[in-house]
Amino acid sequence: MKKLNVILVYSNEENKILMCKREKEPYKGKLNLVGGKVEQNEDELHAAYRELQEETGITKSDIVLTHIMNFQYKMSNMELEVYAGKLNKDVQLKEEINKLYWIDKNENFFDVDKYAGEGNIGHMIRQVEINKNKLFL
Repeated sequence: MKKLNVILVYSNEENKILMCKREKEPYKGKLNLVGGKVEQNEDELHAAYRELQEETGITKSDIVLTHIMNFQYKMSNMELEVYAGKLNKDVQLKEEINKLYWIDKNENFFDVDKYAGEGNIGHMIRQVEINKNKLFL
């Protein structure tokens, strides 16, 4: 099964979420969470930190990631792992391919015309908000 990850990165004030604008399909032109592929035999948490650093410059010393859920797409033989974390300081972002944006956490992330994932990003953010006192200590 192919594995991918996405990472919900909250600002250290917890009021913004880091998003990227997709440069290719699927969801070209829409805002999405950062993330990428888990390599074969790669530790999943390591893959999340690796993808985060590659796409944003954010390192393991800047954020603690927690694995919060998975989505399995049986027909596509794919699993999407979802991680969340809050920055512990301000960081200088380094874009890899996709342009990065800080989006207010109160945006309507269920807006499928603006955001990738058919509303899944909104669902992920709601789950983080419900459990943030467990996640952001």
